[in-house]
Amino acid sequence: ADTQQELSKEQHFQTDPNEPEPPGLKDFLQRVEDVVIRQLLRNAKSHAFDGFQVNWDDRSHLVSCLHYLQHHAAQERGLHVTSVSWSCTGSVIACAYGRINDGSWSTERSCVCTWNLDRQRLNPKQADLVIDVPTAVTALSCHPNQPALIAGGLYSGEVVVWDTSRTQDPVLALTGMSADSHREPVYQVAWVPLQKKGQFGVLSACSGGRVLLWMVDSDQGRFVLNAAYALVRQQVPHSSSIRVQGSSTVGVTSLALSPWDLDTFLVGSEAGLLLRCSFSSNTLAAGASEGQSVPLRAPAVFSFRPSSGPVHSIHCSPFHRNLFVSAGTDGLAHVHSLLQANPLLSLRVSDSYVFQVQWSPTRPLVFAAATGQGEVLIFDLGHRSLRPVATIEQGGVGQAATCLAFNCRNPNRLAVGNTNGTVGVWHLSTNLTEQSYRESIQLEEIANQVAE
Repeated sequence: ADTQQELSKEQHFQTDPNEPEPPGLKDFLQRVEDVVIRQLLRNAKSHAFDGFQVNWDDRSHLVSCLHYLQHHAAQERGLHVTSVSWSCTGSVIACAYGRINDGSWSTERSCVCTWNLDRQRLNPKQADLVIDVPTAVTALSCHPNQPALIAGGLYSGEVVVWDTSRTQDPVLALTGMSADSHREPVYQVAWVPLQKKGQFGVLSACSGGRVLLWMVDSDQGRFVLNAAYALVRQQVPHSSSIRVQGSSTVGVTSLALSPWDLDTFLVGSEAGLLLRCSFSSNTLAAGASEGQSVPLRAPAVFSFRPSSGPVHSIHCSPFHRNLFVSAGTDGLAHVHSLLQANPLLSLRVSDSYVFQVQWSPTRPLVFAAATGQGEVLIFDLGHRSLRPVATIEQGGVGQAATCLAFNCRNPNRLAVGNTNGTVGVWHLSTNLTEQSYRESIQLEEIANQVAE
């Protein structure tokens, strides 16, 4: 019976070529032809729907959790995830453990863990590699080209490079404690392209105000200091909004490299200072102590309007040479131009701290912020309301989202570290990863604004 019903439906919708047209159809089509063509031409020239995209995604599914990664030994000791970084292949996530709160924990052991998310038998509760570290790890950065290399900064002031292909002894190079080394916690490390093509050095910054550029001598298993910078308060370029007092150093809490200008780097401080710096500065740092193998130079060339508290994070836009975003204890995300002292935009992110901000690697107008309230908020500057377009909630009450990392090779993955010792790997929908029409033009318009 069902088969006969289906056949009758097919016969009903089939047309007989010998059957005459419905009366009046041809006359109707001829009458409206000119009107329809005129309207289609008008539509083709109209800009009424420029930038409009059909949103096929349910807003509740803009983000979804892929994995909760856990290292039980670190969680049992109450260690926090302090930094996360993706390998250059986009497959491996490296996680550093330590503590973000104050306290006498400089002698507490910690670790770095890695998971390969493309492994068939991934175990979220067991890391593929665990590197034991004698002190807390405060910063982490995977090499841009070599997937086995990871640079780390330690609470002791040391800088280290691990080679994860050397399972017995992964330490490739260690600064140790010398006149050249940091003496305070290293809050940021970054790989810096050197003049020789294909070679990278490690840039490190500490709360003592020094920014050091190291070359890795892998044969000797050591670092060689290539350049050294000291941020001294009396040498900071200042405007009417900055009061310079004394000659104390500027404690560095955040650092960012410009992908557009290899001579430029940005620094944020404990006191809220935000500075543009130059690697090529020849000005000697005031009151530099003796004993360094290279002279200490004063790199700051421009001051932005300071924040009301420590600047925890800075990130330069991968889509515009003059734009960067900063955030810290004031709970705001500030979008800046390198050419203006005042921020172009300031968005309220949290009533607590903002620990990290980062631009999307594929969406020019999108950035994410990790907050002390345990949330990661994703903003799209193309939306008029400037409210978050997506929110990631990870961890329980009283937990903080300490760090995050977009994945440049797999842009639908976002890693988030938490004070409960977990790392969430989240899937981002195409709404958050695919560039929309006119997005780059809108970013240019923001960059061309004159700050108030």
